[in-house]
Amino acid sequence: MNQSAVTTFPLTDAVRQALDITLRGSDELLPQADWAQKLARSASTGVPLRIKLGLDPTAPDIHLGHTVVLNKMRQLQDLGHTVIFLIGDFTTTIGDPSGRNATRPPLSREQIEDNARTYYQQAAKVLDPERTEIRYNSEWCDPLGTRGLIQLSAKYTVARMMERDDFQKRFQGNQSISLHEFLYPLLQGYDSVALKSDLELGGTDQKFNLLMGRHLQQEYGQEPQCVLTMPLLEGLDGVDKMSKSKNNYIGVTEPANTMFAKVLSISDELMWRWYLLLSARPAEEIAALRAAVDAGANPKDAKVALAKEITARFHDAAAADAAEQDFANRSKGGVPDVIPEVELSGAPLGIAALLRQAGLAPSASEAGRLVDGGGVKVDGGVVGDRGLKLPAGSYVVQVGKRKFARVHLAA
Repeated sequence: MNQSAVTTFPLTDAVRQALDITLRGSDELLPQADWAQKLARSASTGVPLRIKLGLDPTAPDIHLGHTVVLNKMRQLQDLGHTVIFLIGDFTTTIGDPSGRNATRPPLSREQIEDNARTYYQQAAKVLDPERTEIRYNSEWCDPLGTRGLIQLSAKYTVARMMERDDFQKRFQGNQSISLHEFLYPLLQGYDSVALKSDLELGGTDQKFNLLMGRHLQQEYGQEPQCVLTMPLLEGLDGVDKMSKSKNNYIGVTEPANTMFAKVLSISDELMWRWYLLLSARPAEEIAALRAAVDAGANPKDAKVALAKEITARFHDAAAADAAEQDFANRSKGGVPDVIPEVELSGAPLGIAALLRQAGLAPSASEAGRLVDGGGVKVDGGVVGDRGLKLPAGSYVVQVGKRKFARVHLAA
């Protein structure tokens, strides 16, 4: 790091604490020593660091998986640093090839603008809007022009670009790689040059792109940014990363009752992973909760606390309290103390298929008629649509007055 080569700043207790906050739940911090010096310099000079997160508005909504990096941004924001929420309205027109085995179709300008309108509104539920700098990378990518793009492309080699795992696999598998896909990591890296960022965050699948920013800053004579990668959050099934396509997600705009119930549906083991990546509680408090559970406390109490925290963040405390009460009422209403436990797979699973496979209806057609007649309940709520599909999770399913099953549905 150029600055630290000139002046070494003291690593005070406050700086070490800031470093611990940075590292909590992270996958990798590169280079850690440089980031420690950046923190120390900021503490000594009073100049906040510039911390960048870029998101391409490929869909109108975000889920809890997206908030893992947003939570980290908020923690660093609370330390007094400048948070830059970068909307990749230009790079979205290319399509990020990271982790993909095929070219992603670019979105139209209209789709990008529609999605971008809701992106920040939802992210602001985690970030402090008054202390967040919102930028769009079309600000500098549009004026770059053909000449500037050629000059930018000259700062990286094809051989190094082909070191990316996804490009390697596609090349070895005789799958096409469009030339424009090479531009994506270059332009994402150029964002760091334009913003003069000190730290860029992203998921583990973004490491190549984040390091590109560090390389290009050096090429342009800037102090290189550090890179912080965050794990990909497992979804409700506890297996695959949270994804809408897997239907194992919790959207940040979902109703409070739905959000609360979905958090309670995760496994006890996954709960601690979610605590690490999603909770704002101090690490010591989480450790105490886990120690209590290990010593015999009911894990459901810890899970309820997590569900209330997450629900309150995206709604409010009153909504979280109401969701807890609603869940308790639905869980108690007329359900026997002992009911059959049924293990099923194939989530998301249609309600008719679920009833048939759980032995609660003789056929899918009869299950549909039961739904139409209002005779089917899931977690105490009447199912009014035979097209309902349930994501992975645990449900109390009731048919009529006497048939019950606790269905554990996996992907």
